[in-house]
Amino acid sequence: MRKFFILLVSFTLLFLAACQASEPEATAVPPEPTLGNPVINTAVAATNTPPPPPVITDETASNTAQPTATEAPPTELPPSPTPTVTPIPENLVSSIRLEPVVSGLTQPLYVTHAFDDRLFIVEQDGLIKIFQDGALLPTPFIDLTEPVGYNSNEQGLLGLAFHPNYQENGYFFVDYTDLNGRTNIARYRVTDDPNVADPSSGQILLTIPQPFENHNGGMIAFGPDGYLYIGMGDGGSQGDPQNNGQNPGTLLGSILRLDVDSADGSYTIPADNPFINDANARPEVWGYGLRNPWRFSFDRLTDAMFIADVGQNTWEEVSWLAAGTPAGQNFGWNFMESNHCYRANCDPESFVPAIFEYDHTLGCSITGGYIYRGEQFLSLYGNYFAADFCTGTIWGVIQNPDGSWQSNVVNPGVIGINSFGEDVNGELYVVARTGEIFHIQP
Repeated sequence: MRKFFILLVSFTLLFLAACQASEPEATAVPPEPTLGNPVINTAVAATNTPPPPPVITDETASNTAQPTATEAPPTELPPSPTPTVTPIPENLVSSIRLEPVVSGLTQPLYVTHAFDDRLFIVEQDGLIKIFQDGALLPTPFIDLTEPVGYNSNEQGLLGLAFHPNYQENGYFFVDYTDLNGRTNIARYRVTDDPNVADPSSGQILLTIPQPFENHNGGMIAFGPDGYLYIGMGDGGSQGDPQNNGQNPGTLLGSILRLDVDSADGSYTIPADNPFINDANARPEVWGYGLRNPWRFSFDRLTDAMFIADVGQNTWEEVSWLAAGTPAGQNFGWNFMESNHCYRANCDPESFVPAIFEYDHTLGCSITGGYIYRGEQFLSLYGNYFAADFCTGTIWGVIQNPDGSWQSNVVNPGVIGINSFGEDVNGELYVVARTGEIFHIQP
């Protein structure tokens, strides 16, 4: 027995020593990836399972007679009736109305959620505000007016995305232009008060110089794969004079895709990004050939991606990528403007086609939205909504069973529209230049 006790104590000491040896030193600081030397992540993040879609369920009532006191109980319970699941019909809506929700805002540009019933509203000058329980909270969620630069109508605080594990880690990300006009992607953290974030917690992940003041993109969103997607315009001016759209060697004119789960606030490159082994391309680039993808979104049911790209002279467009489409897609700019040649002798078959377009007789600048997957208004189900920034016209767009797409004007446009937004339940909102937020309803 004494020998056994000595052996047990020895084994325990060895185990503790091994555990201590495996811990990193407290002074070790992981290297911070830079714009010129990003870290390649060799592990591919697990795909998140999207929430199940709402269904219409018809249950057959059970008429099984209950045994009386004189009857012997059955030896086996009768099988429960099997619910019949009916797919939700998806039909192109003919009209929608806009129900006012919030007013009194200053140049709101975006609205989103943090996986609860609150609405987070981004204002261009650098404030993020919270709408909760029918009221706008008097204290901003965060004040970023100090680092945000706002010298033109396409600059400012442009995007907001909450980490998929926000409820556990408290991290959220913003896209803004700084006092020098550069795009910054930064991470912040909430305080112990869930309605107040800490401005001093900011860590800049990525800074991208901008040659001109316009075409800054600004949309950021976490994809179904858990990675952060970033929309970058072509750098501005007109016609893409630097040919950034067709150059994956720059971060401009592209959708970027980053792994932002590093503890130190840096980013790494997902192992399946398309250009990690191309010395002439940036490994952050996920897709390219874009002019100004002001807003994009993911279908919370199918994981498909909708990208609305602002046009140049004549055409506004929305492109769509089904889930599983290979990365590295070329959306055409500046060879193409939507489905039409911008340069002479272009080859439309070489680029991702637009599923929806309109010309400048109907507007001047597209604002992309979301496909409706909420439960409150099933007549809207399956309709993607987009609008024109200048006229306020709203279109519904839907995919036909044969894979083609059709569209319809669903709201003639009485207000200028800066953006769309989606709440935790899949309900959709319109962000108006008048300083208002509207709920989309049939």
